[in-house]
Amino acid sequence: MTGEHEGRENLTSETLDLERARKSIMEELEAVNWYQERIENADDKELIEILEHNRDEEKEHAAMLIEWLRKNDEEQDRVFEEHD
Repeated sequence: MTGEHEGRENLTSETLDLERARKSIMEELEAVNWYQERIENADDKELIEILEHNRDEEKEHAAMLIEWLRKNDEEQDRVFEEHD
């Protein structure tokens, strides 16, 4: 968590929002992995379809957050462009 070393009270609201977005991206991608594990271990076709839908929604959430991050962190956007 941002601020653990220097104190959160010293951080700007911009820095805190960037942290929220980054942590949320991590959580969304972790959820993608969890759904994929469940999909690969489930036997019921209907359940698998639901889990696939949920997994894909998590991917959409991650993409939305990445777009927000790119708009709000110029250096991160530059790096994405460089490696696109």
